Amino acid sequence: MNNSLTQFLINYAPFILLFAAGWFFGSRHERQHLAQLRVSEQALGHIIVSSERFYCPKLAAGSEGELVLGSVVIAQDYFKMIIARVLSLFGKNLTTYETLLDRARREAIVRMRTEANAKGYNHIYGLRMEVTNINQLGSMVEAIAYGTAVVSTDSTHTEPSI
Repeated sequence: MNNSLTQFLINYAPFILLFAAGWFFGSRHERQHLAQLRVSEQALGHIIVSSERFYCPKLAAGSEGELVLGSVVIAQDYFKMIIARVLSLFGKNLTTYETLLDRARREAIVRMRTEANAKGYNHIYGLRMEVTNINQLGSMVEAIAYGTAVVSTDSTHTEPSI
């Protein structure tokens, strides 16, 4: 009996160790990315983003609109992919993919706001989002956020509708 336990550990310990290390470092990286996103979103909170189709803010004199965009490619760690595969067998909600998509969308919007801020704009309207799988496994997604950036004098529209 002791011999079979030793044989089991010799055969499967490297796999279990690598699995645990992947889970630990993947979770840690995701938490760090989410914390960084919160800081960036607060720093760029003064830039109003609106997805309303026909909304046009009050423009400052001489201000013209310019297309700004942000794009990002984010990969899922293999631990979460395995969990998602198991959950999909039971028809469960795949929260691991939801967090991947949420991180990608938020990062794309932060990058778009950063570009608008660097060019001196304070308002983005007509926001559009595109999210695409990069590979067939669904482990990598690309998110692109784009909209029209302007210098606005409109301070009444304070709730971003993204």
